[in-house]
This record gives sequence, C-alpha cells and structure tokens, in this order.
Amino acid sequence: MAPKISKADKKIAYDQKLCQLLDEYTQVLVAAADNVGSTQLQNIRRGLRGDSVVLMGKNTMMKRSIRIHAEKTGNNTILNLIPLLVGNVGLIFTKGDLKEVSEEVAKYKVGAPARVGLVAPIDVIVPPGNTGLDPSQTSFFQVLNIPTKINKGTVEIITPVELIKKGDKVGSSEAALLLKLGIRPFSYGLVVLSVYDNGSVFSPEVLDLTEDDLIEKFAMGVSMVTSLSLAISYPTLAAAPHMFINAFKNVLAVALETDYSFPQADKVKEYLADPSKFAVTAAPVAAGDPGSAPAAAGGAKEEEKKEEPAEEPDDDMGFSLFD
Repeated sequence: MAPKISKADKKIAYDQKLCQLLDEYTQVLVAAADNVGSTQLQNIRRGLRGDSVVLMGKNTMMKRSIRIHAEKTGNNTILNLIPLLVGNVGLIFTKGDLKEVSEEVAKYKVGAPARVGLVAPIDVIVPPGNTGLDPSQTSFFQVLNIPTKINKGTVEIITPVELIKKGDKVGSSEAALLLKLGIRPFSYGLVVLSVYDNGSVFSPEVLDLTEDDLIEKFAMGVSMVTSLSLAISYPTLAAAPHMFINAFKNVLAVALETDYSFPQADKVKEYLADPSKFAVTAAPVAAGDPGSAPAAAGGAKEEEKKEEPAEEPDDDMGFSLFD
C-alpha cells in the first residue's frame, strides 16, 4: 500500500508545479470556474492538451507561490497576476494563440438545472405550449401567476412568461416547475475574465479585435491628434502636412494682396490676371484622354445642331418672324 501523502508534501508539490509553469509559460488566461464539475474540467483539460495546462487551486496558495517565485527569480512582472486571483478562479497556461484557446475553452459549456438559491446569470423565460403535465399540477402555475388552460387532458401554457430575472435568486417554486418541465436554463463552463501576456494584463474582449478594427481605431486616434494639434497650433507628425498647406495658403493670400511674390504666387497671379491662360493649360489634360476627344467632338456637333434656329414659315403678311 502506497504511503499517504501529507498536506505539507502536497503544498510543496503544488508550489513546484506552479513555479515551473511560471518559468515555462508567458501567457496565462484567468478563468472563473463557478459551478464547473470535475468531469467537465477533465474534458476541458483533454481539449487543451498539447499547448495549454489548466491549474486550479486555492487563491492564497497561488498568491504565496507567485510572490516567493518573483523574489527568487527577480521577475516582478508575474506579480500582476496576484490582483486577478479573486473568487473561484483557475489559471490556464498556454503557448498557443490566446484567441483560439479562449474559443476552445468556451466550447465546453454544459446545461445545468436551476437550483434553489442560485443567482440567475440570465433571464429565464418559459415558452408557451403543451407541458405534458396532468391538470392536478396546475398549483405550480397558479403560485407563479402563469396563465394556463387544460387542453386534451394536459396543462398548456398560453403566453411566454419571464419566470426568473437575471441577478435574482432561484426560489423553490421556480426550481420545481423548471424541473417538472425538463428545462435546464443555465449553462456553465470556464469563463475567461482576464488575459496575462508577458506582464501585460487586459480584458478578453481585446482578443476579439480584428486587423480592420485596429486600423479603424488607429485612424481615429490619428484624426483626433491631428485635430487637437491644429486647434492649439502644436506641430506633430500627423498635423504637419495640414499645417504646411494652411501656411502656404496664408502666404499666397498675402502675396496676392501685396507686391510681394514668389514663383508659385506668380503663376496664380498670372491666371487671375488672364483666366483664359488657365483654360489653355487645362485643355491639354482633357485632350490627353483618348476617349474624350470623339465624345467632345460629338458633343460639340450636337450643341451646334441645337443652336441652329428652326426655320419659321412666312406668315400671311409676307415676312419672316426672324427677319
């Protein structure tokens, strides 16, 4: 018979395992494990086997091991895990893609009945329809103010009823009714609360961001920096092109109103003095389009046709209206 392992030996073994994982992995998912059974946890471990390790334990023991390991190794970044160890949580150490691991963990959710005293994580709505219960069971429905009728010897719910609201505790009557109807309204599994990556801690919602989302947010940030820089006249890399253009417009306006000039202003003054030169300059650009010449010619002919006045017949007085 194998000797029984003492509690002290178990704590030492647990501490060694946690320290080994902290040295080996730089990515950790902190997940809530409320109402997760041992069988369900084994299925999760089996699904993550290969590049991830799930470690459960008491928060005080994990915090103590992390502090001691940080002092020994000088790796103070792992201390950022300590504030995350609140409630019934576990650590998922991984070398894989954080988003893929989080999605894999979310797959292992199982339905659970509504137990008395449990806080409802979602709203529970009983759908209308035949319940299959005999008329003697109507007392459950009457207590909960659920409208029913007797149809073909069974109780039928007339309208959908919100039986339990999110955040409310499940009562004995609600739990008994849901059990009789065979409804398992809740589903439980490991829920990722926080993500630790090389000392950085962030929300799991960040994992859902795509490259398009990042580009959009970056462009929005650049736009805000540019607007602020232009408003307070503070030069930044984002605002520099706009500042140069605005400065050129101001200098050009001064040159046009005064005798001061420079090469770019001379050209503008020349166009303003004789607008026909601008039309001559723009004409070769239009002519450069191979399809534009025939179309322009055709358009000119149509305009000529439209401009030709229609001949009016002579009236009785012997002269034309256009003479």
